[in-house]
Amino acid sequence: MSPHETAPADDVLVACDDAALTFGRGANAVVAVHGATLRVRAGDRLAVVGPSGSGKSSLLHLLAGLERPTSGTVSWPALHAGPGDIGLVFQGDSLIPALDVVENTALPLVLAGMPDDRARQEAIAALALVNAAELAERLPEEISGGQAQRVAAARVLAQAPRLILADEPTGRLDHTTGGHVLDALLTAADRTGAALVVTTHDPAVAARLTTRLAMRDGRLITRQRAEETP
Repeated sequence: MSPHETAPADDVLVACDDAALTFGRGANAVVAVHGATLRVRAGDRLAVVGPSGSGKSSLLHLLAGLERPTSGTVSWPALHAGPGDIGLVFQGDSLIPALDVVENTALPLVLAGMPDDRARQEAIAALALVNAAELAERLPEEISGGQAQRVAAARVLAQAPRLILADEPTGRLDHTTGGHVLDALLTAADRTGAALVVTTHDPAVAARLTTRLAMRDGRLITRQRAEETP
């Protein structure tokens, strides 16, 4: 399949059509993404691979609605609330230091209007699914980087999004810990039925996802299923 292949509209969670992203103007302009066209569909397990500076994170920000394309379009045909149905996991620590693990996990639910008691119950259940329930009462400073990433995955799982976007979630972790974090993300996607898109420069991470896109100098250059890779 090519990055330009289309899918039925009711199956498409995110549609990029010739979407470009440029930072700055004039002589200082930097094109982070050149005319990307792709579809992310329900159930996808997609790795976006490439070296640092290749545009992976910028593409993910377009998919999430965190950046608006300079040209072209990004839309969410099957996400009735638009980007609100998207769960985000970033590289590194994204937890609030003053809140313990269960409070961090429950926070998006509370902000969405869920009663505190129910949000806590949902958060504890999500932590259990990623084998982090024992961390519930700890502060972020009391857990490791790998544990923090598992908590971040639990926070996404608790929200039951239809699309999970993870930006280099294993980039700062050792191989074993990174594997546990990816396990947690896959669990989150499987439990919620979400599509999962992971940016990575690690071939071992990419190999665990069904389909992969390669980026180079801001351009999508290949798309292939994992079993097609030598």
